[in-house]
Amino acid sequence: MRLLLVEDDALLGDGLAVGLTQAGFEVDWVRDGVAALHAADAGGYAAVILDLGLPRMGGFDVLQRIRSRGSRLPVLILTARDAIDD
Repeated sequence: MRLLLVEDDALLGDGLAVGLTQAGFEVDWVRDGVAALHAADAGGYAAVILDLGLPRMGGFDVLQRIRSRGSRLPVLILTARDAIDD
């Protein structure tokens, strides 16, 4: 199963990529929102693991654009945000 990991933090991204790969997943890791959109448009992913605090384009904007294109690709939001409004 191929996953798209979108995480700008090197330590978190590396740990997630290694762990998911060891669990048997194929992982493509990108580090900003624009790269995430390009990768999602290329297709072939079973799911996206998406951080919200990204450079170049925030995670909410990435998700909104993916959905506005009609994609039903499953997205797991992984973030350090902890405010109730988030």
